[in-house]
Amino acid sequence: MKASSAKAKGRRLQQEVVKDLLDLFPELTKDDIRSTSMGVTGEDIQLSSQARKQFPYQTECKNKATSQIHTYYKQARGHGDYEPLVIVKMDYDEPLAIVSWEHFKTLIKGK
Repeated sequence: MKASSAKAKGRRLQQEVVKDLLDLFPELTKDDIRSTSMGVTGEDIQLSSQARKQFPYQTECKNKATSQIHTYYKQARGHGDYEPLVIVKMDYDEPLAIVSWEHFKTLIKGK
């Protein structure tokens, strides 16, 4: 895949996340939640101080063709009828919890 195609793919995901966040928090505007340009250092979704109060997360978006994490998530999903949760840990690092974006949106809206 060309670098420009990969950047466009990542940009689309960032823009989807921005749209979802604006839908979740209708009191915020496009000036409060913005997608950063590709190649800019720092978080992928820029938040105003008002938006940060509503959504206190630093967001990194990755849109990949394959991911080992997705393999783990599919395995967790296959265990039954409850919401899948994957806990991953690397040596010398903290454990991470992985849930679907749809489920995460319900969690943050329930705050």
